[in-house]
Amino acid sequence: MSIFSTDKALFEPFELGDLKLNSRIVMAPMTRSRAINNVPNDLMAEYYTQRSSAGLIISEGTSPSVNGIGYPRIPGAYTPEQIEGWKTITNKIHSNGGKFFLQLMHCGRICAAENVPEGGEVIAPSAVHADGLMFTDEKGEVPHVTPRAMTLADIKSAQQEYADSAQHLVERAGVDGIELHSANGYLLDQFLNPKSNLRTDEYGGDFKNRARFVIETAKKVAHVIGENKVGIRISPYGAMNDVAHDYDDIVELYSYLAQELRKIGILYIHIVDHTGSMGAPDFKTDIKQTIKLNFGGPIITGGDVNSKEDAEQILKDGYDLVYIGRPFISNPDLVEKLKDGDDLRDPNPELFYSAEKEGYTDY
Repeated sequence: MSIFSTDKALFEPFELGDLKLNSRIVMAPMTRSRAINNVPNDLMAEYYTQRSSAGLIISEGTSPSVNGIGYPRIPGAYTPEQIEGWKTITNKIHSNGGKFFLQLMHCGRICAAENVPEGGEVIAPSAVHADGLMFTDEKGEVPHVTPRAMTLADIKSAQQEYADSAQHLVERAGVDGIELHSANGYLLDQFLNPKSNLRTDEYGGDFKNRARFVIETAKKVAHVIGENKVGIRISPYGAMNDVAHDYDDIVELYSYLAQELRKIGILYIHIVDHTGSMGAPDFKTDIKQTIKLNFGGPIITGGDVNSKEDAEQILKDGYDLVYIGRPFISNPDLVEKLKDGDDLRDPNPELFYSAEKEGYTDY
């Protein structure tokens, strides 16, 4: 028997802090690579507005820094032009009744040199090369760059970049909140993970030190925009982007991280589940409930949700909001289709990361 309440209705309003969501369905953050020159544009505004019936939209990963651009055509939030682009998108989502959190994602070592804008540099917790390939518009797939290990000054600078971006996005672009991307092997997760973090100072070594960068960043962002506007995405047991999916202190790390985030008072934790069709190994422990118990606040989770029944099972398992990813790509009216039991259209994977409207706004 679940230790959590299960009387949760998928399509009924849910109060997430000060926000009243029209359902418990969350559109997951998904990289779509339509931001030409890393600037949010009108095509992106159309895409998000089409999907604004979601209870909450979480944006694609958006870099807080010129150093954080790892993929081609992903958006940033560190120039006035980029902030204005996000303002246009936010206004259109809001005018259509939607709620919008923007996800800040610094790619760290998951990066190709060809994708780094002028003035940028590939940095990470340690100078550890990530296996795998990165797509570029110029050369196709190329190896990741070996990063430069961040100095203490780099760490403080990167944290300030997160805080500055968050403040501009909330105060100038009008987003409802910020999600810190600490999952899937990107910069924040690189600090957490012992495979990518080989530091011997106060930001490396035991789990408390490895969590320090994430906790400090969350505190700084919460300080400038308010803790009730901050969420975080994590991926315990995740295997993306050449990080260790299992290690001795993983339960202690995420228990401690959840406790510290609770002390800060952030709004939610978003737990990624890449088992099933994403091919990640099964969780070794019931880490989601461990995090829920240590955090005490709202938990977003999901994974392979393709029907109303799938979504309702997440709620029955004791969690508060359900993220859905790929079905939203090819079904802009996904909430209505789930509610009515209509068949879902399959997306075209060949168009996930192209630059045009095909496979993006033409479903």
